Amino acid sequence: MRTPMNANPLAAVRNLGILAHVDAGKTTVTERILYATGATHRRGEVHDGTTVTDFDPQERDRGITIFAAAVSCAWDGHRVNLIDTPGHVDFADEVERSLRVLDGAVAVFDAVAGVEPQSESVWRQADRHGVPRIAFVNKMDRAGAELDAAVASIRERLHPAPLAVQLPIGAEDAFTGVVDLVRMRALTWDGDGGAGSEAPVPEELRAEARRRRRLLEEAVAELHPGALEEFCDTGALGVGTLVSALRDLTHSGDAVVVLCGSAYRNRGVEPLLDAVLAYLPSPLDVPPVRGTDGDGRERERAADPAAPLTALAFKVNATATGRLTYLRLYAGTIEKGDTVWDATARRAERIGRILRVRADRHAQVDRAVAGDIVAVVGLKSARAGSTLCAPGAPLVLEPPGVAEPVVSVAVEALRGTDTGRLASALGRLAEEDPSLVVRTDPETGQTVLSGMGELHLEVAVEKVRREHGLGVNVGRPRVSHRETVGRGVSGFVFRHVKQDGGAGQFAHVVLDVEPLDTPEAGFEFRSVVVGGRVPQEYVRAVEAGCRDALAEGPLGGHPVTGLRVTLTDGSTHVKDSSDTAFRTAGRFGLRDALRACAMVLLEPVVEVTVTVPEDAVGGVLGDLAARRGRVTGSVTRAGATVVTATVPLAELFGYATRLRSRTQGRGTFTTRPTGYAPAPATASAR
Repeated sequence: MRTPMNANPLAAVRNLGILAHVDAGKTTVTERILYATGATHRRGEVHDGTTVTDFDPQERDRGITIFAAAVSCAWDGHRVNLIDTPGHVDFADEVERSLRVLDGAVAVFDAVAGVEPQSESVWRQADRHGVPRIAFVNKMDRAGAELDAAVASIRERLHPAPLAVQLPIGAEDAFTGVVDLVRMRALTWDGDGGAGSEAPVPEELRAEARRRRRLLEEAVAELHPGALEEFCDTGALGVGTLVSALRDLTHSGDAVVVLCGSAYRNRGVEPLLDAVLAYLPSPLDVPPVRGTDGDGRERERAADPAAPLTALAFKVNATATGRLTYLRLYAGTIEKGDTVWDATARRAERIGRILRVRADRHAQVDRAVAGDIVAVVGLKSARAGSTLCAPGAPLVLEPPGVAEPVVSVAVEALRGTDTGRLASALGRLAEEDPSLVVRTDPETGQTVLSGMGELHLEVAVEKVRREHGLGVNVGRPRVSHRETVGRGVSGFVFRHVKQDGGAGQFAHVVLDVEPLDTPEAGFEFRSVVVGGRVPQEYVRAVEAGCRDALAEGPLGGHPVTGLRVTLTDGSTHVKDSSDTAFRTAGRFGLRDALRACAMVLLEPVVEVTVTVPEDAVGGVLGDLAARRGRVTGSVTRAGATVVTATVPLAELFGYATRLRSRTQGRGTFTTRPTGYAPAPATASAR
């Protein structure tokens, strides 16, 4: 797998992320990769707080990954830039920003639990970004671990064709290695982390290995035309053809290669690294990046160090001593001291230093080229999502999407003299994490911090306390409601007439308002005006005005969603009609029409997956019912019961403490947003 000396050096680069549900073992997999590649000389453990990537004090205290951490290492002549992403749903925005700049990913699954709720969520995120993946079924040494069951759950819940290229040797505590079905060899490891050894397939596993190899060949031939041709000609697939076909199927997303191991016991890590090099794409294998130039035309840039610079900032660390901006270079080269153009902020910036990153440790380098993931010091305006490019060849790339916050808390400094420092600290937080929003409530004057969940806000406030030494009071969390139309209105007439000297304003619109099938459908606008009674340019102004009106609904000033507005008629004035007049008519017309509709208040709901001992199931089910939860499933596996329920987000505040007390600390739960549902009549409008 070594790169020939005359090959493009970008072929020897892999930019990948580690994705998974919380506690599936992502950080341990990352630690073992660093250990196997020689980047570290001792194995870090999550439970000891000694991992490289979970370096933040809160990550070590809580035992979870909160912030995406980038590391670089080398394996078999290749450079691997790796990002360890969070698994908790509250930090999904960190995963989103990371996936935007990655070429491939390793999805880690628990060998006992299989595909869990957040595994599915991050898989769908990777689907949206078109990121090729391979799967690693971890924790094969645990009681109840079963590779075939995990593969079946991948097929059922994620819907790609899972292609297992390994067969476990031993089960649970006796798991010692794997049979490599591609090269038909046995790979075993002695002790916890001893050197691996290669040997022929054990006699007792040969028949099963041959059977599984045959199934693998048939599955690949069914999906890959080139492999099918060889399979039909010879009745089998050679190693070269099989590897090439698996690589093609991984890149296209038509299949996912599945490996297995135990990261904690350091078994299966080296074959995983070999699979990363063999199957995941290099920067040369992904399509050229696309963006818009200074004239608004769409352009693309290939991964070429000689091309004009094109880089995307995907993460910012704003510290008291300066700003660290993480970049993915898609094209071109940067050197220390270079002047670059921030195409998003439209200003020139100077690169102070360039750093090769290993979590919280950095090694200074003189230059970075296309395909690199590095951090730079000296940028003042760049934010997550900013495009940096060559001053003479501007190009704006699409930034990562930012999710809307769903939970808010009021925050205030304990001492009045610290109010300014608190505002500065919150501003720095929002700069680092775009999914955190800081605003001032216009009615109460309170500072409101909004985020993706209770834990997200808890971590943010604790960061303010620790890093800035500020005492902070925090109010009870409140969810972000939405409003939708329950029953619409037809033929609602609105006239906007303004005459106060000079040019007047006149706009006449007739609107139909009706609900869409689901609140998540958002907003639709259409016009059925005939005979040119409302010219097309004014129709667009009416739509813009209607969108303005969606910001505040009549029930409590919440955003409005899930409706269709149809412009059915209207009229103009030869002198006084204008875009401004019709936009105003659209805004005030829809606002008044919504008051005439039967409106429904919506609240965010989540899917909760609770894992509890069998003897505590009754109490947990009763507690979920008291929280307006609707149980959708229950399954028992490995001595524990997994209950799935849909629960309003507002009812889950403080649930972690309640669950611990009901299960003597043995229960765990995870959540996944599922949208909005009608709130009870007693729900607060504010």
